[in-house]
Amino acid sequence: MFIIGIILITIGVIFSTLGALGLVRMPDLYNRLQTSTKATTLGAFSTIIGVGFLNPAWLIKTIVIATFILLTAPISSHNLARASHKWGIPLSDKTSVDKYDSKTGKEE
Repeated sequence: MFIIGIILITIGVIFSTLGALGLVRMPDLYNRLQTSTKATTLGAFSTIIGVGFLNPAWLIKTIVIATFILLTAPISSHNLARASHKWGIPLSDKTSVDKYDSKTGKEE
């Protein structure tokens, strides 16, 4: 149990670090949201479950917390990106497709 916990925490730290690096390297808000959400969700999930393996008395609590993070982080990221687009925050010049383009008249 101890080794599994340490491995999961290490994986979580690596993914959280990659998410932080993505915040610095991505060109616009939308790419930063996508990068940080995917990497830090997996990072937080792995770290929290790893703590549950290190302390088995907390395992059920950590599973509940990790499940809550898995359900809420992508939804909140999507809502932030959609609200930012509606407020007119521009996309990067490198972005080739805008699925929410008002010229098409429909949101996909």
